[in-house]
Amino acid sequence: MSRTGGPEAYPRHVVTARGSRSRSRIRRDRRGRGLRGPLYPSSVPVSRSRAQRFDALVLQALEPIEQRWHAELTQLDVAVDEVPEVGTTRPDKVVWDDDVVVDANVPLARLVPAGVDRRGLPTQARIVLYRRPLEARARDGTDMADLLHDVLVEQVATYLGLDPDVIEGQ
Repeated sequence: MSRTGGPEAYPRHVVTARGSRSRSRIRRDRRGRGLRGPLYPSSVPVSRSRAQRFDALVLQALEPIEQRWHAELTQLDVAVDEVPEVGTTRPDKVVWDDDVVVDANVPLARLVPAGVDRRGLPTQARIVLYRRPLEARARDGTDMADLLHDVLVEQVATYLGLDPDVIEGQ
């Protein structure tokens, strides 16, 4: 065995292309795209989605109104939609009813009166809040809470046929 030439002079390394590479890399950072899976446990508030955080803010804004007007609001539901349904694509042609809270011709909420559904079953009155337009108008969490409170007060006042100041208790 000579050390001066030939393949037998150097030690052989047999490496399988896939086997050694997959063991040396961390599987969670495959192809350098970052960690996979949840970063926080689901019990931590930071792990909630934007929609879940918005729903929590709606409940928080509705609580003082519901405490004061509980008996009058038993037949009223509150719902959240992403965006309003608009039938026309021309903004200058859109005319909103009185039961819609509008900012710059963009609806923020709507009061749907009680009625009958397609199957003939009675439905309760419902306030529908539009999440995306409301989020677009709020600068931060405090501003969002104030905006939600104002919109809910206005919609509850419309539902009860009262002035918004009466709903707020002023």
